[in-house]
Amino acid sequence: MEYTFLGRTGLRVSRLCLGTMNFGFVTNEADSFKIMDNAVEQGINFFDTADVYGGPQTPDMEMGYGLSEEIIGRWLKQGNRRDKIVLATKLYQPMGKGRNDKYLSAYHIRRACEESLRRMQTDHIDLYQMHHIDRNTPWEEIWQAMEVLVQQGKVSYLGSSNFAGWQIAVAQGEAKARHFMGLVSEQSLYNLTKRNIELEVIPAARHLGLGILPWSPLAGGLLGEILKKETQSERTAATKEQIDRFRPQLEAYEKLCSEIGQEPSQVALAWLLHNPVVTAPVIGPRTVAQLTSNIGVLNVKLSAEVLSSLDEIWAGPGGEAPEAYAW
Repeated sequence: MEYTFLGRTGLRVSRLCLGTMNFGFVTNEADSFKIMDNAVEQGINFFDTADVYGGPQTPDMEMGYGLSEEIIGRWLKQGNRRDKIVLATKLYQPMGKGRNDKYLSAYHIRRACEESLRRMQTDHIDLYQMHHIDRNTPWEEIWQAMEVLVQQGKVSYLGSSNFAGWQIAVAQGEAKARHFMGLVSEQSLYNLTKRNIELEVIPAARHLGLGILPWSPLAGGLLGEILKKETQSERTAATKEQIDRFRPQLEAYEKLCSEIGQEPSQVALAWLLHNPVVTAPVIGPRTVAQLTSNIGVLNVKLSAEVLSSLDEIWAGPGGEAPEAYAW
């Protein structure tokens, strides 16, 4: 396993982050335990979850809230495991039907942290991430509440998720004015098919010292040799629509991967790791076999020629702003 620093911090994390959104939803507890055991054995020390994980991510969903965190908590209690991992979770999403059971008010931040600690059976969260921007809560309130958690030793580092570049800049400006470290990471949708963050988010993260944690690095399976598997199993209407939308690119992509003798999923992950701003893609294996395949990316090195071919197949936004659209 390879390790790097989380953004501008002195904290070392594995180049792959184990995402646990499937735990309790499509992966049962026993298999989730096997995946976590195997991840640690393979050197992964960075685990990511969220308070809302454990069921379908829908606003009216009632069952499944907190189940992923609970599974992690029960796994942590099966031995001296807590200090072997850097544990990240998130808050923001609705955790009940109460008016203050969501978002980033100081009221909810305090309660959400306490509940996550209880579910995960730990006394501290290593990386506490805001799952989305809260446009109605001022940063002075958010940072004051987060400062208290840090002072109490309940949280070590703070991160954002799904923020725009300018929102990251504003958050860091407010944190600096308070002599507070602020954000150290941003978890964004980023893969070969979705490169929007190259315009603003990645430049902001690089300038301000945030590590990028790409979620959905395989584009929901599209980049995992999906055309070859297309006839092997039934696909949802949404997946079929995505396949049809990207079919020309997918055909060229899978052909390129075949020519260089690499698995498409590993090429997609290697492309992300090639970017120095990327700390660790958040992988979400449903089985130990998928985890093992993902870890194989550490043996994949992409040449300049292959990287150029990938840019031709999966064109990005044209570079960073404003040069991407102005002189």
